[in-house]
Amino acid sequence: MEISRIRALRGPNLWSRHTSIEAIVSCNEAERDITAMPEFEPRLRARFPDIKFLEPATGQPFSLAHALESAALCLQAQAGCPVTFSRSVATVEAGTYQVVVEYTEEDVGRLAFDLAEKLIASAIDNTPFDLDAALKELRDLDEDIRLGPSTGSIVYAAVARGIPYRRLTEGSMVQFGWGHRQRRIQAAETGETSAIAESIAQDKELTKMLLHAAGVPVPNGRAVSDAEDAWKAAQEIAAPVVVKPRDGNQGKGVAVNMKTREDVLRAYEAAHAISEDVIVERYITGHDYRILVVGDQMVAAARREPPQVTGDGVHSIAQLIEQVNKDPRRGDGHATSLTKIRVDDIARAVLDKQGYTIDSVPPKGTLVVLRNNANLSTGGTATDVTEDVHPDMAARAVEAAQMVGLDICGVDVVCETVIKPMEEQGGGIVEVNAAPGLRMHLQPSYGKGRPVGEAIISTMFKDGDDGRIPVVAVAGTNGKTTTVKLISHILTTDKHRVGMTGTDGVYIGSQRIDTGDCSGPRSARNVLMHPDVTAAVFETARGGVLREGLGFDRCNVAVVTNIGEGDHLGLNFITTVEDLAVVKRVIVQNVAASGTAVLNAADPMVASMAAVCPGSVTFFAKDVHHPVMTMHRAQGRRVVYVEDNAIVAAEGKTSHRIELKDIPLTRDGTIGFQVENAMASIGAAWGLGIGWDVIRKAVQTFVNDAQSAPGRFNLFSYKGATLIADYGHNPDAIQALVNAIESMPAKRRSVVISGAGDRRDIDIRRQTEILGDAFDSVVLYEDACQRGREEGEVVALLRDGLKDAKRARAIKEIKGEFVAIDAALAELADGDLCLVLIDQVEEALAYIAEKCKA
Repeated sequence: MEISRIRALRGPNLWSRHTSIEAIVSCNEAERDITAMPEFEPRLRARFPDIKFLEPATGQPFSLAHALESAALCLQAQAGCPVTFSRSVATVEAGTYQVVVEYTEEDVGRLAFDLAEKLIASAIDNTPFDLDAALKELRDLDEDIRLGPSTGSIVYAAVARGIPYRRLTEGSMVQFGWGHRQRRIQAAETGETSAIAESIAQDKELTKMLLHAAGVPVPNGRAVSDAEDAWKAAQEIAAPVVVKPRDGNQGKGVAVNMKTREDVLRAYEAAHAISEDVIVERYITGHDYRILVVGDQMVAAARREPPQVTGDGVHSIAQLIEQVNKDPRRGDGHATSLTKIRVDDIARAVLDKQGYTIDSVPPKGTLVVLRNNANLSTGGTATDVTEDVHPDMAARAVEAAQMVGLDICGVDVVCETVIKPMEEQGGGIVEVNAAPGLRMHLQPSYGKGRPVGEAIISTMFKDGDDGRIPVVAVAGTNGKTTTVKLISHILTTDKHRVGMTGTDGVYIGSQRIDTGDCSGPRSARNVLMHPDVTAAVFETARGGVLREGLGFDRCNVAVVTNIGEGDHLGLNFITTVEDLAVVKRVIVQNVAASGTAVLNAADPMVASMAAVCPGSVTFFAKDVHHPVMTMHRAQGRRVVYVEDNAIVAAEGKTSHRIELKDIPLTRDGTIGFQVENAMASIGAAWGLGIGWDVIRKAVQTFVNDAQSAPGRFNLFSYKGATLIADYGHNPDAIQALVNAIESMPAKRRSVVISGAGDRRDIDIRRQTEILGDAFDSVVLYEDACQRGREEGEVVALLRDGLKDAKRARAIKEIKGEFVAIDAALAELADGDLCLVLIDQVEEALAYIAEKCKA
């Protein structure tokens, strides 16, 4: 068994809506059916008893590729990853399979494949496999890279509301929403969290001064300059004190209930190791409470207890800690609901004050405290008390958060109970925290969890706001680029700032911010990140879908123009137009429930996609009497068609007309494929709810020149001859161009053509078979990039396609695109027509424009 390629599908894809790892797996003849390997399955199950074999498709034998699929999925599931989807499919190449397995974290999915391959090999070779070590490696990696509980709770709340999200870093920075409606968080901080407020919260003395000014109870105390000054401050307070870093966090360096000079001096040194500035303040007796404020509301409260163990008269403190740490809720970091208790110098010092060492055996029932602070990050526990908090105490916490200026704030209160106001019991606010940990409220040790993630999301997005902008995805063999540009123009006319991707780059408004073929998911994701974009239109190419999936989770409108032959067939196991249609329909399968698919009713493969659309369907076709159109219209649904030299959009008894003479793109309706592109674009705009006045104005003002739609039927005039430049590069596109040009008068017709080397031989020949019957002369050229072909191979195939040409009599072969253009121009006379099928779009258009200008 050999794995030749592994890809991460990071969005909805050919196989499912799940993020997945896709591998190409080759099996020799013996490995294609494990029943021919009688020792393999028992060995595999001996190494991984919990593996569950997933049944292959009907009629397929169970191969090693299927065993790999089962192992990769079950290893992740056994390690605690919430994965359920997988599939293995035999390709057209004997013994080669596409194996697809869901992942929740990409690196974990890749590791699972690697471990599954080793597991299979160990079963074949009868060598050991350490399952426990493999599962631990997966768990550790998953815990290390997955979102922590605080960030995760906010993300899950967003997902529940249909708000899209994207993780921006390996840490906890996440973007919610798209374009101008996006918001960002980092852990429990939002884009609205003020840097000044965060700075104030880190400065404990400044915080205390502000809270005191607002009348909020705080313990008295001051900053100190050295250890002796700390003892002096403690004497001034004349009570037990707390010694802490001025800008610490997570309870680091905090010592409480310090009474003696020795205690204070030692505590100062511990705090000074964390921060240059140290504070000494009055120690307030009572319990430690954390009140979470979001916006102007208290949303949760918890009583925190320091890490502690209870003696049983038998076990040492070290053994008791070990028992407590076996709780599955306790982990080494912040990924679990509780953190393991650590034995360090601070814990030993706290034990020493109680008269214990780590090896002491405390009497039965004796409570042994291991730290003076109650932070969960140091092993503490939490009990939910949200419903017990007195309204006055909640109000004081909100006042503290607002005085500091934090939109999300953890307010630390020390008092005997939360059922009374702080003032009645001598309690006070001892700390205000930016980016507070949410674990204690989500999964408290005791009591019920609180929906704090939902509370945070509700402050970022109002009810009913899903953070989305209108998204249109366009797929098909031909017409995608022009349709994308026209839809974008309609949206621009409707006052949107449009982000657009296509084969010639990425555009934000009128500015191109990236060049080259940008019709894949990465460019789409980049557009959705742009803070100025109010609507997005994506050309969605087959390659990107196969390579990585979609760059969005769902779209408002999906447009499929057509499914033609000869475009990329034979690549990536896509060998038939039926295979191609399955790839193109991915955008239709991921239309929002409230969205629309705009489908070509005259193309049977496109029309059949209506069955998988979660939303509504608008069909378009020139012929309103086409059976698909007739049925759809009879049901009162939306159709777009041509009638009496006008494009008509009808729904039930309502219809809207736009005269073809008012749509320059179509040249009074004479260019058939542009009429179809216009119908598709109008259907998409209709699906977005754009007003008809705007649609009419937009199609009237759309100019299809080399600047607005490069390489898409761009017309030039050269010495009285008509020159057309187009990027048509497959038989269907060539036929559409020939049909359009037939309506244009010309004394003599010539064509300049090369071929893309990554097409099938039959598709390259078919292009010149079509052209040879429609043009008088043909100039064949070989371009700079043959895409894997030998020199002269493409031109030979093109020449072979002309051997039975009915019209072409003059045939030239030329090396180089621009030399070929020059040769064709040299023979043009007034009244002639020349079609140049360009390869280097921008360079060739600029060259032709310069020649025409000269």
